[in-house]
Amino acid sequence: MSELTEYKKVAVKRFPRLSQRATAETRYWRKFKFPITVKEYGAISSISFCNAKPHDFAISSSTRVQVFAANTNKVKKTVSRFKDVAHSPHIRDDGKLMVAGDDSGLVQIFSMSSREVFRQFSTHIRPVRWTRFASFTGVVTGSDDMTVRGFDIPSGEETFCLKGHSDYVRCGAVNPASNDLVLSGSYDHTVKLWDTRTSECSMTMDHGAPVEDVLMFPGGGMVVSCGGNTIKVWDMLMGGRMVHSFSNHQKTVTSLGFDGSSNRLLSGSLDHHVKIYDVKNYKVVHSIKYSAPVMSLAMSPEDTHLVVGMADGTLSIRHKPNKSITNKGLAGDKAKKAPRGGTQQYFKRGQDTKASEDDFRVEVRRKKGLAEYDVFMKKFQYGLALDAALVHGRPVIIVSLIEELAHRDGLKIAISGRDEAALTPLLVFLLKHVNNPRYSSLLIEVTNMVLDVYARVLGKSQAIDELVLKLRNKVHQELEFQKRLMELSGAFELILAGGDAESRAAKAV
Repeated sequence: MSELTEYKKVAVKRFPRLSQRATAETRYWRKFKFPITVKEYGAISSISFCNAKPHDFAISSSTRVQVFAANTNKVKKTVSRFKDVAHSPHIRDDGKLMVAGDDSGLVQIFSMSSREVFRQFSTHIRPVRWTRFASFTGVVTGSDDMTVRGFDIPSGEETFCLKGHSDYVRCGAVNPASNDLVLSGSYDHTVKLWDTRTSECSMTMDHGAPVEDVLMFPGGGMVVSCGGNTIKVWDMLMGGRMVHSFSNHQKTVTSLGFDGSSNRLLSGSLDHHVKIYDVKNYKVVHSIKYSAPVMSLAMSPEDTHLVVGMADGTLSIRHKPNKSITNKGLAGDKAKKAPRGGTQQYFKRGQDTKASEDDFRVEVRRKKGLAEYDVFMKKFQYGLALDAALVHGRPVIIVSLIEELAHRDGLKIAISGRDEAALTPLLVFLLKHVNNPRYSSLLIEVTNMVLDVYARVLGKSQAIDELVLKLRNKVHQELEFQKRLMELSGAFELILAGGDAESRAAKAV
């Protein structure tokens, strides 16, 4: 077929796109794919990873604590021996014991193998919101009774009681460099550093809002606190001086966390976002949006899992594919035995084999078929081509087809002769996109043509009349909006002109 008689497809318009910077950070955090969502009975108040391999993690929701297996992302154990809502489960570094508190004030230590209660401490008189293993034989807890207490596991006795907060103690941390130094955050807006050997407060920092969570860097010299929509960083070696303060969330920040290397800080908020910061300058390097307010988050020590708990009881588990497992899988595929002759695998062998550099490749060029609207355009059936494009749904394709019809003088033919059912999709499209700056100049002409063609039959169909009225109101709103923009532009020009006049007068003086 000659080039003159060969049909040319409708050229789809391409509009300029905003450049998107795909930084190394963005590419890294996007590797956390395969999000698994688990629905719990209540809000997920706390998440904690075990430092021992395979790095299982525990979550608290309602009156139970669940332990998830990191390799399968499924529930491994369920502990429901709580009298009230459970809080702050924490697995000991060897993975053999787990501690958790509840709203009754009871602190319990469980055996991870049998789920039996190993120890119970009932000296708190109000809900216990924070628990941690300070060492292999010690536990530290914080409660709504405004105290921080320590317990000895072998003897079952209380070792210290720290009093000094004037409101609920909701969070805390143990200094990784010294188990005798404990950090506590309270709703009295303060973060306190305690020396458990003397039971005295060594340092107090005023956050300025109820403190929801605190973190301590591995060296113990820096502390991060969150409260309200602000995160603050404190230098403990300089007497608790604030060195950074930043507010990147729109609502209260509820949880903090580090990645495995402590080079990235993670924060979760009630604004449905988890933000990741570089600890060198505390600038946001990536952000992830979730479906509900974020109550808790944690990242695995090997940076393979990002687990987020939400207020509606949804648990999101994002994990990064393990390259070693993938490579093992590929090696296992190669080591498979040759299929037995006559089987289906035998006849399919070699389909996935890739050609080497020395192989001669025979290229097969398959002619792409025409789209449905192109088929009708080739047959000069303009009305059916427009219907097919409207069914397709992509605005850029519909606009490109309309331009091609206008170029062929077939636009009026495509619009005319339509009944109520055929005219409705066209009016719906115009109503949705007539104010889009990319398409408005063309769609305004199409709207005028539709009104000219069907002016005599308006008022005979209630559905068409409602669409035309909505279209009129939308055009009116757009005109009002443009008018206000022009007024605003004029005001800005007046302000800038006045500023230039003042600067020239100042230079003249």
